[in-house]
Amino acid sequence: MSGDEVPDVRWIDNHCHLPPGHVGDERVAAANAVGVVRFIDVGTDLARSQQALAGAIARPGVVFASAGVHPHDASEGIDGIAELLAHDAIVAVGECGLDYHYDHSPRAVQREVFAAQIELAHAHALPLIIHTREAWDDTFELLDAAGIPDRTVFHCFTGGPDEADAALDRGAVLSFSGIVTFKNADDLRAAVARTPLDRLMVETDSPYLSPEPMRGRPNEPAYLPYVAAGVADVLRIELPTLADALWHTTHHFYALPE
Repeated sequence: MSGDEVPDVRWIDNHCHLPPGHVGDERVAAANAVGVVRFIDVGTDLARSQQALAGAIARPGVVFASAGVHPHDASEGIDGIAELLAHDAIVAVGECGLDYHYDHSPRAVQREVFAAQIELAHAHALPLIIHTREAWDDTFELLDAAGIPDRTVFHCFTGGPDEADAALDRGAVLSFSGIVTFKNADDLRAAVARTPLDRLMVETDSPYLSPEPMRGRPNEPAYLPYVAAGVADVLRIELPTLADALWHTTHHFYALPE
């Protein structure tokens, strides 16, 4: 099974970063041609969240947006994010979380800003999109202290079976990216294998993390079928079966009209 063999199915890219304007329109059109027909355009700071919202307003029913502050940008704070959450086109809080690999913001500030966004998700009854890298213990500790929101996704999940179990035991959803196609990602594929279909989503995280065989190129939502094919291979199911499950799981998670 390969990403080239795309049947007549519908996909939703549940985590991408679309460029603004005409280039964004081109990315959407290219994705539509391979069956990727809906997109969650994810905010990473106030300006990027505003941009994502503008794109969702311009493409109603096709693009939906989130608003949040990435741990890299935690030092900027979350001023202005709460106001964006009142808009119907905003369907989630995030991405937010902890990134101890780069430490672009101090860890104490990352934890404070992450905790504040968990509270925003609770206050607005919105899903929470989590980015965590080399910070599993602190991520789970903060979620346990604040209470994990009913709809929480670990985007671009990079853990192994143990981290998958810890997230699933807390009621979270796991979203898998092009990393699932990488040759050295056996632990990640083991995590995929133990994730129920109703707790699993797929994403590109474009323009990052292009899947095989597109590595070395900027990623885009049109490459989502390669990610899905990698997941289908692990789960030993056909692409149409996976596509149908992902469509319903993702729409239920984000409360989107089907």
